[in-house]
Amino acid sequence: MSTVQSIALEKTALGNIALESIVLGAIADDFTGATDLANNLVRGGMRCLQVIGVPQETIDLQDVDAVVIALKSRSCPVDEAITDSLTALEWLRGQGARQLFFKYCSTFDSTDKGNIGPVADALLDRLGASQTVMVPAFPINGRTVYQGHLFVGDRLLNDSGMQHHPLNPMQDADLVRVLSRQTPFPVGLLGHSVIAKGAGAAFDHLSALAEQGTRHVICDTLDEQNLDILAEATVLMPLVTGGSGLGQALPVQYRAQGWLKPITEPGRLQPASGSVLVLSGSCSTATLAQVADFLACHPNSGFALDPLSLAESDRQLEQALVFARQRLSEQTPVLIYASADLEKVSAAQQALGVARAGALVEEALSQLAVTLVNEGVGQLLDAGGETSGAVVSALGISTLRIGEQIDPGVPWTQAPLEGREAPLSLALKSGNFGGVDFFTRAFEVLA
Repeated sequence: MSTVQSIALEKTALGNIALESIVLGAIADDFTGATDLANNLVRGGMRCLQVIGVPQETIDLQDVDAVVIALKSRSCPVDEAITDSLTALEWLRGQGARQLFFKYCSTFDSTDKGNIGPVADALLDRLGASQTVMVPAFPINGRTVYQGHLFVGDRLLNDSGMQHHPLNPMQDADLVRVLSRQTPFPVGLLGHSVIAKGAGAAFDHLSALAEQGTRHVICDTLDEQNLDILAEATVLMPLVTGGSGLGQALPVQYRAQGWLKPITEPGRLQPASGSVLVLSGSCSTATLAQVADFLACHPNSGFALDPLSLAESDRQLEQALVFARQRLSEQTPVLIYASADLEKVSAAQQALGVARAGALVEEALSQLAVTLVNEGVGQLLDAGGETSGAVVSALGISTLRIGEQIDPGVPWTQAPLEGREAPLSLALKSGNFGGVDFFTRAFEVLA
């Protein structure tokens, strides 16, 4: 990459940079996705703050290198997703962010109409930029891209279980084809054969595609070395997009640019305190296995919620609260879950509608979280992007300091709560992430 090219790219980025400014500003389309990215930024050596929604008041960004704004824009109407994302963009530009990152799931969760393509287009338009990359891969978690096709482990996306996703079923693994249905602009491919030649070759290929008018470029990614190459090739792009894998590779490039100093213990948190609670609303295969493992390790410590029962009355919610209080008084870990197999989920959705079934679970878990945290729970783990967002909102949490990793993509975080001296320790887990023993091992990491 020539000096002239680097300067040209940097000047098109984000305008004048404040002397005291953040390096990276990220916009995530759900809560656990935001935490996933923030986790990898910390692992890359950045001090990171996650913000819930666009801040409405001044936030102290001293000793913060990256801010990740968590939105709830993955499955909402396209216009709403665009509006929220642009508002987030303007706030991050106001903090002097040198680069913007639009973060979505490593399984490219979306529909044929969006929201990934429309939001990316809106962000590019606002920045006055001509091109961005799409790097959803997270190889350490088994998400790779080859010849533009997304794999989950050794299975194509549409044969991985994601074809049955209750909100965004993914039935096409060809990401060039998927994205082409979401945007009127050309979609290209940066293939593995080019990436294998290094960052210079990747940069030149992207430049050639830009000259041809190709606005979005799906990037093959088979391993972390590919992520390193892509980070080097795109560090001066105004906007990059993708999963959290790219987030771990970018800090090295920021240090090479002189934007980021070496930092010791970027994920250091205060000591944890309080009783232990696990809430689970995800119905992913990984989470179902984690629920089963927890129940095997802690017999009689789990309570199952059913959307159909929740729709009838508050009785089951009251029963769950009595159950949790009893177990917590015995200093026993507690799991309250609505996680269920596909047959049960489908039955509830058919009877209640997809939106209402999900809303009932989110509301129930949120009410339980607020009540039990007020009564002394200090270590809370929540599984599922939608339910995590609902729980965080109900607790009135606006910022999360990002701590150490539990499993790839999932760190512990801490949030200050009004009226409490000690912060709440909180882990927000994407449904598909974490090993089978995640619900028990997470608290060993925090201890």
